[in-house]
Amino acid sequence: MAAARVLSTCGRSAGRLICVRYFQACSSVHVLKPKCACLFGYPSFKYSHPYHLLKTTAALHGQIVQFKLSDIGEGIREVTVKEWYVKEGDTVSQFDSICEVQSDKASVTITSRYDGVIKKLYYNLDDIAYVGKPLVDIETEALKEEDVVEAPAVSHDEHTHQEVKGQKTLATPAVRRLAMENNIKLSEVVGSGKDGRILKEDILNYLEKQTGAILPPSPKADIIPPSPQPKESTIPIPISKPPVFIGKDRTEPVTGFQKAMVKTMSAALRIPHFGYCDEVDLTELVKLRENLKPVALARGIKLTFMPFFLKAASLGLLQFPVLNASVDESCQTITYKASHNIGVAMDTEQGLIVPNVKNVQICSIFDIATELNRLQKLGSSGQLSTTDLTGGTFTLSNIGSIGGTYAKPVILPPEVAIGAIGSIKALPRFNQKGEVYKAQIVNVSWSADHRVIDGATMSRFSNLWKSYLENPAFMLLDLK
Repeated sequence: MAAARVLSTCGRSAGRLICVRYFQACSSVHVLKPKCACLFGYPSFKYSHPYHLLKTTAALHGQIVQFKLSDIGEGIREVTVKEWYVKEGDTVSQFDSICEVQSDKASVTITSRYDGVIKKLYYNLDDIAYVGKPLVDIETEALKEEDVVEAPAVSHDEHTHQEVKGQKTLATPAVRRLAMENNIKLSEVVGSGKDGRILKEDILNYLEKQTGAILPPSPKADIIPPSPQPKESTIPIPISKPPVFIGKDRTEPVTGFQKAMVKTMSAALRIPHFGYCDEVDLTELVKLRENLKPVALARGIKLTFMPFFLKAASLGLLQFPVLNASVDESCQTITYKASHNIGVAMDTEQGLIVPNVKNVQICSIFDIATELNRLQKLGSSGQLSTTDLTGGTFTLSNIGSIGGTYAKPVILPPEVAIGAIGSIKALPRFNQKGEVYKAQIVNVSWSADHRVIDGATMSRFSNLWKSYLENPAFMLLDLK
């Protein structure tokens, strides 16, 4: 094979560097049309040719890449920056966490697509970041010149969409922060968790092996004995002065879950609400739950009354499917939902959220309790996914866990019904013999869309739901 070499000619024109590659054989010189002409500051020109000599070259210094916030779905166009996991000057690798952002539906961790050094952060904490706008600047590492190889031509568009395959590092934000504070690269730590997940103990063990140092435990407050009381002394009476208040009002933007609540409740104002209230005797259900709590605890699950409330509601929806439906904005069509995705209102630090338990109609009481435990844990840490927060068909609000007897719940469009359950109270009631006994009473308040649901339907549904809870054994007859 004739020896070959590549000649690169470079010239400068109006401050722009132009590079054209030629092919030269020893016996004769054949100048081919350039495969590509690279103009720094302009897109590459492309020519069609089946094969070309591929050679990777790079500038001596790294390239600054603007890492933009990509589309995270559900039509979300803006998010709030809740936490930065990096700072300017930090070195990052692919799949390392950059920051955590929060939309009006869920929290999302943004990871790096490049290896390099963080040069600029475009936002501060609690700033609004927009999809398609730069999030950070990353100086990518300079590439080394490699050997010439012959390969099929690849268009510029195809080349820019090739991805570097790498192993994703699994770790929670808390573990990543611990690693960042101690200048530890997660890629150098061997995870002992499921699927190689890096745990806090892995970071501490790595730090101990590298430096021999162990993170100090939290300092304990010293116990200071009370100072001896002086003997009888005359205490001067101070001259009272009028208090001076120096507080100031503050104005904050409506963001996150509050912004979503504004949108949802504004739409709910267009729905004519119908209210219905009743009380339920949970004496038998309280006894049943007390017997089942140890069994659930042995399985690692906390058993509350909500799984029973949700299952009883699902059995009632099978008899009254219009309550598990939705209507369009003009109220011209009604859609009867096959799945019973029952939402549960939760009070969190981020505000009111309503995740839902999917397909309650095919779940057991224990299945529902397990899912509620998962949603409660994720909701408390602000880690609920978009899937958990969307697709609801019916809603129950356990306002009684905070307090109160009655409520006026507001329907969540496009749903047509919602229930609010008060606190359980021990009250005197009469049995069938006219004797007074101690009863466990809870009050329920229903709201329904009066355009498609009448009072008689809501009342019959409530009576059926009430019968299942007052006589838990009745649910066994309808369970499938």
